[in-house]
Amino acid sequence: MTSDLDQHLTRHLAEATEAVAAVVDLDDLRALDAELLGKASVVIEARRGLAAMDAEQRKDAGRRLNEVRAALEHLLAERRSTLEAEARAVTLEAERLDLTELDTGRRLGHRHVVTQTWERLEDIFVGMGFTVAEGPEIEDEWHNFGALNFPPDHPARDMYDTLYVDHGEPGSTLLRTHTSPVQIRVMESTEPPIYSIMPGRVFRSDTADATHMPVFHQIEGLVVDRGITFGDMAGTMDAFTKAYFGREFTSRLRPSYFPFTEPSAEFDILRDDGSWLELAGCGMVHPSVLQAGGLDPEIWSGFAFGFGLDRLALMRHGIDDLRELFRNDHRFLSQF
Repeated sequence: MTSDLDQHLTRHLAEATEAVAAVVDLDDLRALDAELLGKASVVIEARRGLAAMDAEQRKDAGRRLNEVRAALEHLLAERRSTLEAEARAVTLEAERLDLTELDTGRRLGHRHVVTQTWERLEDIFVGMGFTVAEGPEIEDEWHNFGALNFPPDHPARDMYDTLYVDHGEPGSTLLRTHTSPVQIRVMESTEPPIYSIMPGRVFRSDTADATHMPVFHQIEGLVVDRGITFGDMAGTMDAFTKAYFGREFTSRLRPSYFPFTEPSAEFDILRDDGSWLELAGCGMVHPSVLQAGGLDPEIWSGFAFGFGLDRLALMRHGIDDLRELFRNDHRFLSQF
């Protein structure tokens, strides 16, 4: 390679380095790229002159040309990356939305009162050794009714109480009316001992009023183990009462009836005014329900209970209208 060609390429690379550094936008960089590496570029013109050199000179010149071309490509690629990043930053800044609310010196958002109650109940029962289970909101008739020992003619199956879904055979699929189907699913999938709660959303064909909503929340519990007795259930319910409402509260159990428990009871707490308030249903799991869940009632026994989660929120915070929980009125919700 001649010294003139080497000096020419070295000078060209230095000039190109300055030119690339001076480019301020991608359009100018594309034009400079064509100028430095295109068909009329210095590198291409020099390559055409290789044919007139002897073999040794051609070898050295070719190697130098490749080095210069690679250096130019590297300079262009680095500058392109920098300019693209700057362009992205400009675009993002132009498209940025300021979603900051007025700074009032306090947090404007917080968990809904139902969510607060849900989480508090989970914390209480997890602290008592329970796990948390979930199940589908769209259920089949078997898990929602049949496996829970509801006779075929039970009123709760009636379409006026239950919201059926247009899927499969008529009456076979529905929006779950309680979280009890999750108990069946837990028994089907989990080997005893079982100590589990099932919070969730449920649906019934109810007209909205101060104490009813067509969509509301429940939390149920299931215990299945060897030698479980009614006394275990009573102790668990009393422990929950004191943990949720306070140690000064007391509870009682009254005889009742549910298809899925036997014996069954209503769970009441004593209010400040001396009156009793019904809060939940509970009872020993019916042998037929244990069998439906795949468990042998001669070996296993258990109890179940269910609360209206929204009602617990009303009780704890002294709210007198269930509809307030669903109106999304900031003036009301911000109190809790």
